[in-house]
Order: sequence, then C-alpha cells, then structure tokens
Amino acid sequence: MPIVTFYQLDENSQDAEQDLLESCSHLLLTTVKKRKWVSVLCVNKQQAENVDEFVWQHPVDSFIPHNLAGEGPKQGTPAEITWLGQTLSNRHTLINLSQTMIDNHKQYQHIIDFVPLEESQKQAARERYKQYKLAGCKMQFTPANQINESN
Repeated sequence: MPIVTFYQLDENSQDAEQDLLESCSHLLLTTVKKRKWVSVLCVNKQQAENVDEFVWQHPVDSFIPHNLAGEGPKQGTPAEITWLGQTLSNRHTLINLSQTMIDNHKQYQHIIDFVPLEESQKQAARERYKQYKLAGCKMQFTPANQINESN
C-alpha cells in the first residue's frame, strides 16, 4: 500500500496558486533527485501547462527533466505532468493536484496531495484523506511550510 502525504497549504498565503506551484515544484525536484520517477496529476490541461511553465523557470542547477503527457521522448522523462482524462504512467510517486481520489492508487509507492485553502476544497481533501485511510494506505499530514525541512 502506498504512503499518502497530505500537505496543508499556508492559511496566511497571499497567493494560494503560487504557493501550490512552489510546493509541487519543490516536491517534484526532491523526488527526481532521489532518482524516483514521478507524475503530476492536474485538474485540466491548463493547470498542467501552468505547472510545466513554472518548472521550466528553475535555475539550471535544479533543472527537472520533465514533459507534458503525450510529449517528450518515447521512453519518457523522470517527471511527467498530466491531467484528468489522460492515462497515468506507472511511476513511483504521484503528486496529485487534481483534487480527486486516485482510482489506481495501489500502483504508487507514494502519493502526495494537498489541502487547499478554500473551504469546499478543504472538505474534499478531508474526504480523500478518509478514503485513502479506509483503503489501507499509510497516512501522513504535514504543513506545506515544512516541505523544505522534510525532504
């Protein structure tokens, strides 16, 4: 069963979307540096393109080899950015930005999810947490401001 880590985004954030992109990007870089292959699952193609654009802004010394779903080399890259409705590649880690429970969660060793700031999305995250726990996953919860400290 996978480990599922939920990160609580900062309640005092001035820009929740920017914080989510930064947190996702840092976790993506950390996972790739550990030589683990990772997928980022976004709500839609627009969000996937936003993540892709943000990742391209990394300095050269922290470059993350990545591609959008359906692009890049045939054998893939260590990081793939995809969205709901696309086939998920079999990877070690899934960073879930889709705000949905992953049906095939057992294929991953680690799933990373986020608790957004908006109340209805926060409630949906609580439901996902319960679903993963009922499915037998090992659960972890961490404030997002501790991402740099925990990896």
